[in-house]
Amino acid sequence: MPLPKMPTRPATLLDMSTVKPARPSRSAGKKTIKEESPIKQDTVKGTQTELDGFRQPIAEPQAVPVAAETTIVESKALSKTQDTAESKSRPKGRGKVAQAAPLTVTAPEVEKPSRTSSTNSRKKKTSQEPAKLFVLDTNVLLHDPSCLFRFEEHDIYLPMMTLEELDHQKKGLSEVARNARQVSRWLDELVGKAGRLEDGIPLNALGHDNATGKLFFQTTAIASKLPVELPMAKADNHILGVVRALQETYEPRQVVLVSKDINMRLKARALGLHAEDYFNDQVLEDTDLLYTGVLTLPEDFWNRQVKDVESWKQAGMTFYRIKGPICRQFIINQFIRVDGALPLHAQVREVGSDTAVLATLRDYSHAKHNVWGITARNPEQNFALNLLMDPECDFVSLLGQAGTGKTLLALAAGLTQVLETKRYSEIIMTRVTVPVGDDIGFLPGTEEEKMQPWMGALEDNLEVLNQVDGDSGSDWGRSSTMDLIRSKIKIKSLNFMRGRTFLNKYLIIDEAQNLTPKQMKTLITRAGPGTKVVCLGNIAQIDTPYLTESSSGLTYVVDRFKGWPHAGHVTLQRGERSRLADYAADVL
Repeated sequence: MPLPKMPTRPATLLDMSTVKPARPSRSAGKKTIKEESPIKQDTVKGTQTELDGFRQPIAEPQAVPVAAETTIVESKALSKTQDTAESKSRPKGRGKVAQAAPLTVTAPEVEKPSRTSSTNSRKKKTSQEPAKLFVLDTNVLLHDPSCLFRFEEHDIYLPMMTLEELDHQKKGLSEVARNARQVSRWLDELVGKAGRLEDGIPLNALGHDNATGKLFFQTTAIASKLPVELPMAKADNHILGVVRALQETYEPRQVVLVSKDINMRLKARALGLHAEDYFNDQVLEDTDLLYTGVLTLPEDFWNRQVKDVESWKQAGMTFYRIKGPICRQFIINQFIRVDGALPLHAQVREVGSDTAVLATLRDYSHAKHNVWGITARNPEQNFALNLLMDPECDFVSLLGQAGTGKTLLALAAGLTQVLETKRYSEIIMTRVTVPVGDDIGFLPGTEEEKMQPWMGALEDNLEVLNQVDGDSGSDWGRSSTMDLIRSKIKIKSLNFMRGRTFLNKYLIIDEAQNLTPKQMKTLITRAGPGTKVVCLGNIAQIDTPYLTESSSGLTYVVDRFKGWPHAGHVTLQRGERSRLADYAADVL
């Protein structure tokens, strides 16, 4: 089939050189904005580099596809071959006319990224997790009165039943009653600085800058839905009902019940409520990570891990200045133990960035260095005696299971420094009166006579220390020695410690694991000039309610005094009482 004949005068019909290009109207501009909106969105979301990449095609006038598209719209009579020929022969200025509309649209888009970025930043701020609302049980306030200021940016809610139970506990002279009165005083001061209770009370109104949340009270009756098996007359169930109602009211916000009562936390979780223990008083989550005071190094310590060694002697001891990255692990007054061909038992005296000074120890396992007739039976006991006999060490803590010799070593060191070296004037011994079984009731007599049943461990250890091997006249000498020892040992009760100051005393706190951190602070701050404080205990035998291994006062002081140049700690590992006691401690 023959091809159709080409038109003879196409230029007369399609010559646009004499026509003035029309300015794009506003409607056309709007249409162009709609067409270009995907590009603008991509440009706004992108970086400045993407903006530059979008402008670059506009600046170049040789945008052939856009010109070709415009020609097709203006003349539909030409074929594709002619259209291509005309677009090639057309002046370059027409490409700029075709590109004019997109250019005017994209010019103001330069300012949009800043507005979009600010919107995104506002979205990030609003998308942050909101502060939690903690509902406090009464036992948390009685355990730690300062818990009101321990929740940082989160808010606190006190149900009416919590205030009612606080009012019941405020009478008396016990520690619980004192805590209840302290909480009531703080709540009264906070309410005095507030406007409307419904709006919340800022917790930093009393100067606690870390507490940026608010305190809310239950000001209206709350209708809660609990199972019929849980009577609302009980205080715990009433608090659970308040937590359930708050959770339904503030559904996007997390409402958490904080309680020291395990059964209450279990009931809350069974009802689908969030419940947590009070963790602020816990020093460590895992007591296995508690500082032991002893660091055992590998046998190749001298060859591989030490770069340079400098040694000298001073006051009968050998000092080593070592260099190496392992020095960063050392803590002042920590004991270093190296076994093998080159054994070493030393104490860290100074710690630098990559240097440390170690001092050798006095060997109390030898008979000539005995302390009141007692010698160390294992390396840990030798470490403990070095701390107890050190006049520069003001605070010593000894941990260990039953039968490791904590009380015996402390008494032997105390008697030696009171009766022989005259370093201290007397020994003061105290402990918490928490019974293992049922309470025996009130006891008659003076303070020491009332404390005598609790000091059975003292009597047992004094019998061991007063053993005399000799002739038949040893009974008289033993009796006179016991009278002398008793005259230098005073038994005091914790209830009468507040406000006292001990000068030049050797203070032994036995069964310290049953003390709270606040009670421990009260006792240690009684120490005056020349006083040494020794804390003994086993965190596996805690008898005080609401105290755990991680929240005990003994764990608290071990962690807080770590690294102080005048404090030391040793955890005794091996029992030395008897083979029966050692086996029972392991298997029972």
